[in-house]
Amino acid sequence: MLFELLHEPLRLFYYLTFRSFLALVTAFTICLALGPWFIRTIRKFEFLQEIREEGPENHRGKAGTPTMGGILIAFGTLVPTLLWADLGNSFVQTALLASVLFAVIGGFDDTLKIVRRSNRGLTTRQKFGLQVAGTLGLFVFVWFKFPFITVFTLPFFKGVQAELGLLYGVVFLLVVVGSSNAVNLTDGLDGLATGTTLIAAGTFSVFAYVAGNKITANYLQIAYIPGGGELAVFFAALVGSALGFLWYNAHPAEMFMGDVGSLMIGGAIGTAACILKMEIVLFFVGGLFVAEALSVIIQVASYKSRGKRVFRMAPLHHHFEKAGWSETKVVIRFWIVAVLCALAGLATLKLR
Repeated sequence: MLFELLHEPLRLFYYLTFRSFLALVTAFTICLALGPWFIRTIRKFEFLQEIREEGPENHRGKAGTPTMGGILIAFGTLVPTLLWADLGNSFVQTALLASVLFAVIGGFDDTLKIVRRSNRGLTTRQKFGLQVAGTLGLFVFVWFKFPFITVFTLPFFKGVQAELGLLYGVVFLLVVVGSSNAVNLTDGLDGLATGTTLIAAGTFSVFAYVAGNKITANYLQIAYIPGGGELAVFFAALVGSALGFLWYNAHPAEMFMGDVGSLMIGGAIGTAACILKMEIVLFFVGGLFVAEALSVIIQVASYKSRGKRVFRMAPLHHHFEKAGWSETKVVIRFWIVAVLCALAGLATLKLR
C-alpha cells in the first residue's frame, strides 16, 4: 500500500531492511496502543478463558482471563504488512492467506469454547480435519503460484534436491499442520508461545532476506528464491506484534492469545518455510515447538500401548511445572532453549 506510493519518490522505501524496520515498529505500536482497549473489550463481551480440569492446579486461578488475544496479534501483523510490503508479491500474498486461514480456524475453536463455557471447543478430529482441508487448499494456491514448490532441498548437502511432484503435497501438509499444532501446544504458560514466536519469526526474517538476495544466497549456497525477501517484512511485523503482545501476556498474563493466535502463527511460519524451501531448517529453528509436540505424541503413545506415562504431564512445559519449577522459570529457560535452536538454524546457512 504505502510501499507502492512511496518507493518511487522516496527511494529509501525501496530498501527491504528499512521497510522491515517500519513494519516491526508499526506492529509493536499497534499492539501496545490497542492492548488496554482490546482487553476491556473482550472482558465486556466475556471472551474469557476456561481452564482444563486435568491441568496443573496452580493454573486454576487463571480462569476468567481474557482470551482470543491472537486477534490483536493477527491485526498487528497484517496491517503493517499491508502498509509496508509489496502486495503484488506472491510470497506476501501466500503468507497473508495462510495467516487469515488458520486464524479463522483457531477463532472458530475459541468461539465454541466461549459459547460452551468450557475448555473444549472443536474435537481433535474436527480441528485436524479443518487444518488438513485448509492446508490442501493452500497447497493448490502455492502450486500455481510457485513452479519450484515441489522441489525438496536438504541442508548440509550442496546441491542435493529432489523433485517430488504432487508428492510434495504430503510434505507441505506435514510441515504446515505440524507447525500449526506445535505452536498451539506450546501456548500453555504466560508468555511462552509469544516469546518463542518472537525468536522464530526474527530468525525467519533473516532467512527470507538472505534467500531473496542473489548475492548472499549464492555465497551461502542456499536456494535463491527471487521475491522471497519480501517475507522479511511480514516476519518483522510478526516480531513487532509478538513484542507488543508480550507486554500484556507476560506473567501474570492480562490476556491469552488463544487458538486464533497460535494456529495463525504456526500456519504462517510453516507455510513460509515451505515456500522458502527451508522445511528441514524449520525443524531446527522451531526445535522447542517440536519438543512440545513430540512430548504429547510420546505421552499418548506410551499410555495407550503400555498404560504408563513418560512425563509427569504433557505438553513438556507442564512436566517441568510438576517437577517443581515455577512458571516464570520454565518460560525463561524455554526461551533460552528457543534462542539456541534459532542459532542452530542460522548455523545451517554455513554448513553447506
